[in-house]
Amino acid sequence: MLRLLSITFMIFLMRNLCLAARPLLLFTLFVACLLTPGSPFNEEVRAESDPWSPSQTIAPADFAKELQNRDASLKIVYVGVRTLYSGAHIPSSVFHGPGSTEQGLSDLKKFASALPKDANIVIYCGCCPLERCPNLRPAFSALKEMGFTRLRILILPTSFAADWVEKGYPIEKGL
Repeated sequence: MLRLLSITFMIFLMRNLCLAARPLLLFTLFVACLLTPGSPFNEEVRAESDPWSPSQTIAPADFAKELQNRDASLKIVYVGVRTLYSGAHIPSSVFHGPGSTEQGLSDLKKFASALPKDANIVIYCGCCPLERCPNLRPAFSALKEMGFTRLRILILPTSFAADWVEKGYPIEKGL
């Protein structure tokens, strides 16, 4: 209702303002659209659908640097499909997936149950563009519900191949 009143008011102003003031009004309307919750232009709303916060993410370049100074307690978990894991994966990562299936989530939970709740865990997939990945969100949510406090997501916006392999970051092949 409020949005309808705002639009009606803007139309009224457009009809009754002088030509010089109309660009300012259009700019104001554009900014309001950007800041409106639920607007497709508002990136924060899309990010709210992810179960992780920005502080629980890590970029490929940063993670590659972290791997060079590897903390022995770091657990890297691939939650995608086995065929992609066997094709190429991050060194020392383990396969527990896919996160989109009950069997994959069960395997992940069984693996995680042996870890301390403050374990340093990074999960990744990269099977497809991040916004469409069917594996990361269920896997992250399952581990979060188990009480893990140092859980992060490796952000691969396009795919593991494009955002990791083609950038020359370290990989291993096989199971």
